[in-house]
Amino acid sequence: MSMLGNPAPEFTLRDEDGKMRSLSDYRGSFVILYFYPKDMTAGCTLEAQEFRDHQYELDDLGIVVLGVSADDVKSHKKFCQAESLNFTLLSDSQGGVSRLYDVWREKSMFGAKIEGIERTTFLIDREGKVRQIYSHVKSLGHAEKVISDLRKLVI
Repeated sequence: MSMLGNPAPEFTLRDEDGKMRSLSDYRGSFVILYFYPKDMTAGCTLEAQEFRDHQYELDDLGIVVLGVSADDVKSHKKFCQAESLNFTLLSDSQGGVSRLYDVWREKSMFGAKIEGIERTTFLIDREGKVRQIYSHVKSLGHAEKVISDLRKLVI
């Protein structure tokens, strides 16, 4: 069953400060929920920097950005500070939410099979429904593409 057009699965995770955050906390706002493999790696840093650098546009449109990876709270805090991130990172250290959103995959890395998060972004509308899903995301230019699509939905 596709999530598209259906309510986004509810969850509660700890943010970079250890505070519990639920998806339902953001009802009434559009949400960019993006899953990424690992803090402070090249592609994930680029993706985070792009969302950071477009924050003024996102704020103007009333859009919330939530980044999710399996890294722990301490790693997220370090990543936020190192990159001056201005949005929330959520720790899915057990991988439960990643599995709920079907982004936990077996991947091949340097010839070895590993399990982890496949870079994927979900656009969630004010009512909590999934409006768009971006799979197999390439970091470069991704934030601009998402913002462009969101402009069509928000305005």
